[in-house]
Amino acid sequence: MVNAPTSASPAPRPSGSAAPRPAAPGPGRAGPRAGRFLVLAAVFVCAACGLVYELELVALASSLTGDSVTQASVVLSVMVFAMGVGSLLAKRLRCRAAVGFGVLEALLALIGGCSALLLYGAFAWLGGTRHALVAVSLVIGTLIGAEMPLLMTLIQRVSRCARQDAGGAVADLFAADYVGALVGGLAFPFLLLPWFGQLTTALATGAVNALAGAVLVLWLFGRELTARERWLLLSLNAAVLAVLAVAAALADDFERAARHAVYGAHVRVAVRTPVQEVVLTGRRDEPPDLYVDGRLRVDGDARHRHHPALVHPAMRGRRARVLVLGGGDGLTVREVLRYGDVRSVTVVEPDPVLVRLARTDPALARLNRYAYGDRRVRVESAEPFHWLRRAARDGTPYDVVLSDLPPPGPGAGATPYSLEFYGLAARVLAPDGRLAVHAGPLRERSRGYWTVEATLRAAGFTTRPYTVPGGAVADRSGGAGGAGPGGGAGAGRGAETGRGAGAGAGGAVGADGASPGGPAGGFVLAVPGGAHRSGAPAPPVSPGLSGADVPSAAALEAGARLLEGARPRGLPPSTLTRPRYVP
Repeated sequence: MVNAPTSASPAPRPSGSAAPRPAAPGPGRAGPRAGRFLVLAAVFVCAACGLVYELELVALASSLTGDSVTQASVVLSVMVFAMGVGSLLAKRLRCRAAVGFGVLEALLALIGGCSALLLYGAFAWLGGTRHALVAVSLVIGTLIGAEMPLLMTLIQRVSRCARQDAGGAVADLFAADYVGALVGGLAFPFLLLPWFGQLTTALATGAVNALAGAVLVLWLFGRELTARERWLLLSLNAAVLAVLAVAAALADDFERAARHAVYGAHVRVAVRTPVQEVVLTGRRDEPPDLYVDGRLRVDGDARHRHHPALVHPAMRGRRARVLVLGGGDGLTVREVLRYGDVRSVTVVEPDPVLVRLARTDPALARLNRYAYGDRRVRVESAEPFHWLRRAARDGTPYDVVLSDLPPPGPGAGATPYSLEFYGLAARVLAPDGRLAVHAGPLRERSRGYWTVEATLRAAGFTTRPYTVPGGAVADRSGGAGGAGPGGGAGAGRGAETGRGAGAGAGGAVGADGASPGGPAGGFVLAVPGGAHRSGAPAPPVSPGLSGADVPSAAALEAGARLLEGARPRGLPPSTLTRPRYVP
């Protein structure tokens, strides 16, 4: 039996042999601790970039379609599935982990960095985002999923401790991964998006991703790569960075071209606010079209339909104090101010940029008749639900409440059409007051419309559904409103200027949710009191009010009778915890 050498009795060396050099601490130029730190730093950066890609896809798809819940579900579920696929595929690359990771990060930087451009281009020129969103999410998720197995292999190469304690190495990797995800998730809404916008944020993130992968592989593992592999990685990363740089330089031109494809050639104002994207189109000497998150909210040609139909039936009776929920464009306020006995109008609009645009843009200010210049109008920049919670605790009740909010949708889009929301509205409404709600399109989303009406009844209101049959207003205004574009694809000026492209791209829908020549959307007139109240509120407008854009009493009664007979039975109300509005 041979005794093992100890520090006191070193093992004898053969005569004439040189003392052996100490083993290199690991591939590359760093020692084990430094190498371990560099790998964990790369994990941190890659995790931050990966989460930015995910949030970018969710944010952009939501702004293009207006359905944040569906888009978030699609992106996250597809990417998580793809990450599992990527982890399995990465097993084939572990024998060449360093060069494999370098190529992987270059591809991820290219596809992730250009993902916003791809998605926006699909929206503008291919008519939709769904297929592009799924495809990009699959590719990015697969590449992200392949990162962790390769990084585990790399950290074991540089650290003997990691080889001996695989569980500890996994814990370190996941800790760096989760912290990086935290930083990326917080940086996206608070720093990157406000500073760079959606397109440039994705491109800048791709550049950081490429640099992190290239530095880790070439500096730490460069000695174990062949000359051909080093040249491949250098060339690939240089090409990726060049593509991202060129794309960043042309991002503004790309965005303008895409906007013109969606909204037509006469885009005058396009701004991404903290709340939404606001686009104003049209020549300065004609009524404008206003798009919010790709949806046509104000149609200059059909301006005599939606807002008068919402406002005037509710203004029959006492109307000294009026509350407008939404309506930042000022057109609902314009109709309210036609009544001389209105003493105050409170507008609760979550987007102050939209209000500022309605004040200062010459064409939009003319269209709303400079409503925000009236001293009776007060603007509250707040989310309507939270504002109602505060207002319900104190203050004088309102005679009329007008809800001019985007049509109901899933997730956050269901909040202002929920049982809780209408319960708060009832608390700020006078006992003999009236609430009018724009409940969305009738033809395309009739179940959503009737769910709004059922929710109002469940909140204790007596309701009267009504609409304005197609042509009823237009006949009195020389035909200006009857052929208005519903969905941005109508005839007349919209077709001449190319504004109809918005509907073809899958984003722009009618300002009133109606088809050309159809009803001007669906509305509900409600008063406090349930079954004990005798009769439903009458929709005709206040006596003495005249004008070509005011819906006639006969038209409103006809629309109300039409809807009363079509009401489905047994619809449950929509609540915050159980929204009933499906995409």
